[in-house]
Amino acid sequence: MITGELKNKIDSLWETFWTGGLTNPLTVIEQITYLMFIHDLDAMDDLRAKEAVMLDLPYTSIFGAEQRQYKWSVFRDLPAAEMFNIVQNGVFPFLKGLHADQDSAYTKYMGDAIFMIPTPQKLSQIVDQMDAIYASGLANKDIRGDVYEYLLSKLSTAGTNGQFRTPRHIIRMMVELLNPGPDERICDPACGTSGFLVAAGEYLKEKCKDEIFYDPVRLAHYNTAMFTGYDMDRTMLRIGAMNMMTHGVENPSIQYRDSLSDQNADMDKYTMILANPPFKGSLDADIVAPGLLKVCKTKKTELLFLALFLRMLKVGGRCACIVPDGVLFGSSKAHKDIRREIIENHRLEAVISMPSGVFKPYAGVSTAVLVFTKTGHGGTDKVWFYDMRADGFSLDDKRTAVADNDIPDIVARFHDLAGEEGRERTEQSFLVPMAEIVENGYDLSINKYKKTAYVPVEYPPTSEIFAQLRELEKEIARGLEELEGMV
Repeated sequence: MITGELKNKIDSLWETFWTGGLTNPLTVIEQITYLMFIHDLDAMDDLRAKEAVMLDLPYTSIFGAEQRQYKWSVFRDLPAAEMFNIVQNGVFPFLKGLHADQDSAYTKYMGDAIFMIPTPQKLSQIVDQMDAIYASGLANKDIRGDVYEYLLSKLSTAGTNGQFRTPRHIIRMMVELLNPGPDERICDPACGTSGFLVAAGEYLKEKCKDEIFYDPVRLAHYNTAMFTGYDMDRTMLRIGAMNMMTHGVENPSIQYRDSLSDQNADMDKYTMILANPPFKGSLDADIVAPGLLKVCKTKKTELLFLALFLRMLKVGGRCACIVPDGVLFGSSKAHKDIRREIIENHRLEAVISMPSGVFKPYAGVSTAVLVFTKTGHGGTDKVWFYDMRADGFSLDDKRTAVADNDIPDIVARFHDLAGEEGRERTEQSFLVPMAEIVENGYDLSINKYKKTAYVPVEYPPTSEIFAQLRELEKEIARGLEELEGMV
C-alpha cells in the first residue's frame, strides 16, 4: 500500500489529467502507462550502456544521433511547446517503429498507442509530476507495483461486456487456495488488468523465492512462459502488460485473443487457471469454438468459459474461477451439462459462496468461487461448501475496512479438508457427498444443503406484556397532558 507524500503526488497527477479534460479513468491510466514506457525505455538504455562499459562489451543505443532528443532525460528539460512537438510527432512514432524488436517487452504493446495529452502546458506539468513520483521511489519494483495497483483502484466504473475489476483481496484468496509452485504455467483467458497473474507472481516471490530467483532456468520461465493472459480490449492489454512488468515480470505473454473463438487453440497446456470471466449474457454461436459447444450447447459466456477452462488445462491442472450464482443452480440443459461435466468427469473440490456486496461499487451480483481439477476420469468424492459472510470490508458501496473477515478461515479450512469431516450442515462450512449432489440435479447452491439452526426464543408471560403496554399508555397520556398545558 502507498500512503502519505507519494499517494498525494499520484492524486495530484490524476487531478492534472482530469483538469486537462481526460476524465475517463482508463484513458488516464493508459496515458500514464505510455509515459512510464517512455521513461523506462530511457532508463533501460542507460543501464545497458553502463553494463556494456563495465563488461567491455559492444552496445548500440536504440536512440541514434537523430533520436537522442526522444530520451526522457533530454526532452523533459526543453520548453513546453518544443517538448510537446517532440513527444507527439517524434517519440510516439519512434516507439511504434520499435515494435518490430520482439525482444523489447516495453515496446511490444505500443503499436497502436495514441497520444492524448491536450496542450504543451499540461504535458510539461505532467512530466514534472512524473519526475517527482519517480524520485519518490517509483523506480523501485515493489513500490511501482503498489503505485500501479493504486492507479487501477481508480477504475470505479464497470466496463462493457460485463467487465469489472476483481477486488485484490479476493484474487489473493483464490491464489492462496491453489497454492502455485515454481514450475506452473498459469493462464487467465480474460485477464483485463492482469490482476490474477500479478497476484500469482507476487505469491511465488513470497513462497518460492529461492527456487525461482536463484535458478536461471526457472527465472527465465518466470519472466516469459509462466504467465499467459488473453483479452479483447487493447487498452486493457496495455495496462495489463504494464501491470505485469511493474511487478517484475520482464516479458509477460499478454495477447489479444478472443478466448472463446477459434482464435484460441490452447488445449491441455496450462497447469493452473485463475479467472473472473465476463458475465456478458450471450454470444453469437457462430463465433464460439465448436469444441466448447460439444460440452454445453449455449450462448452464455459464463458456461462457455467453464468448458474452455477444462479444455485449456493439462490433466492434473487446477482452476479457481468466479461464477455468477446462476451457474450453481440454473435449470437449463446447458447449466446442468457443465456442472455434470465437472462433477462426473473431473474433480470438483470447493464451492465458496460470496456475499453480493463483494463487487460493489462496480456491481451487486451474487457470485461464488469454484475450485476444480481436470482429471478426465472423474474423482469427485465430497464437495466442500463455504458460506462467506464477510471479506474484511463493509458490503455497501463505500467498502470500508471492518474487523469481520472469513478469508483466512476459508484458506485454512480448504487446505485441511480432512478436518471438515463431521461438521454439521448448520456450520459455515461442510462437506457434501457427490451422490447427494447428483440426486439434486447437480445443484451447487449452498442453500440446497445448508440447514438452519432453530434457536428457541423465550418471551415473557402475556400478563407481563400487557402490564408493560398499560404503563406505556400511561406515559403517553401524561406526555399529552403536558403538551396540552403548554399550548
